[in-house]
Parts: sequence; C-alpha cells; structure tokens
Amino acid sequence: MKKGKKLYEGKAKIIYTTNDKNLVIQYFKDDATAFNNQKKSTIEGKGVLNNRISEHILSNLSQIGIKNHLLKRLNMREQVIKLVEIIPIEFIVRNVATGSITKRLGIEDGTVLKEPLIEYCLKSDKLGDPLIAEEHILAFDWATKKEIEKVKKMILRINDFMIGMFRGVGIKLIDFKLEFGRLKVNGKEEVILADEISPDTCRLWDSITDKKLDKDRFRKNLGDLIPAYTEVAKRLGILHEQSNVSAVNVTKLSSVKRKRK
Repeated sequence: MKKGKKLYEGKAKIIYTTNDKNLVIQYFKDDATAFNNQKKSTIEGKGVLNNRISEHILSNLSQIGIKNHLLKRLNMREQVIKLVEIIPIEFIVRNVATGSITKRLGIEDGTVLKEPLIEYCLKSDKLGDPLIAEEHILAFDWATKKEIEKVKKMILRINDFMIGMFRGVGIKLIDFKLEFGRLKVNGKEEVILADEISPDTCRLWDSITDKKLDKDRFRKNLGDLIPAYTEVAKRLGILHEQSNVSAVNVTKLSSVKRKRK
C-alpha cells in the first residue's frame, strides 16, 4: 500500500492518504500533550507503544463484535485504518471519579461509581473540549438520537470487556475516552469505533498500589512514562516475544526505525 500526502495532523497522530480512497495510514507520534495542548513534550518511544497497545485492544474488541476502523498494523508506528467521518464528540467513560470531575463536583478522588458514567465533550481544541449535554448534540445535529443510542450500547459493551481484560492483568480501568465515526457500507451509514485506545486515552491504575500507568504520569510530572506504558504492554502480553524489552530498548528501536525512513 502506497502512503500519500498528509491528510490531517493531530496532537498524537498523523493521517496519510493511500492509493485506496477508503483507507488511510495512521502514524503514531511521540508528542505528549496535556491541558488542551498547554503542556507539550516529545517522549521517545511513546508512539511505538501506543500503536501496539491500541492495535491489541481494537483487535480484541473486533472479536467480540465491536466494529472499528482498524484493518492492520503496518509497522512499529503505523496502522491501516478505514477512513471515517469523525463524530465531533469525545465520549468520556468513568468507572472511578478522578481528574476533572472531582474538581467540578467536589467528589472525593478515587470514589468508585455505582454504574459507569458517560460524559460528552465537544471535540474542539479551540474551545477547550467543553462538557456538553446530550440535548446539545441533538440540537446542533452533531449526531442523531439513533446514533447516540447505538454508541451508548457499544460503550457499555466496550467498558465491560476492557474492565475484565485489565483486571486480568492487575490493572484497574479508571476512565477512558472514545471517539466514533461514520462509515458508508453498501450505501448506508454505519457508526463504528475510531481513533485509538491506549494509555494516552485511558486512566490505568495498578490494582494493588494504585500506581498510575497512563498519561497522568506526564500531566502530573510523575515521570517514568515510557516504563509505565511498557508495563501495560507487557501485562497485556504484547511484548511477550521480547520479554526483556526495557524503556531504553523501546527508545532505541524507535530511533533506528526513524533513521531508516
């Protein structure tokens, strides 16, 4: 498959066209951002790990009937994905209260929620991804009621699966962000899961120690982001073929790959 021109560049990924108008190549960058892009850095090897972890999770979700945009991983940093029209909503799924919700509502950090809480944010860096209600989505035609109902059902299924998957490797799934897109299938529009699922988009805590294994290590200046992401990959069995991979090795491997381009 031939990589074409850059179609879009976001904070963590670049999308390239291909010789197939329905498919694009998604490239995972090493850029790390937080607080609506106010805090920025480059962390060698982050994109490599997110590529592998997201591929693993999306592939497993496909096996339980969750349709998503992933076709295959091409190499250490790239995936072939279906080109979709992204719904401009970030769906936040919370199992435990932490982060912004505790500040907004005065909830004690670490409060376990009785049921998963789904929140909606308008996908807009310019506006700071504001929290919105379902009524806003319908009023401004960002999605239809039928699409939202389908997405919510998919979210609860995804959440159940991911809670079990992470619990099995000693990790608590605290919260995560999902995005969905529209895809035309046989002349009809279908809503499927898109973007990525990785430690960049999830809050993951060690089940025993509550150690953060996600991007909060960058947000809160906790350090050791690459070792934390590597730990998640190892526990999921993604790095089993190179069980001695260290943060340094991931970085070296990443650098060598870029030099060859």
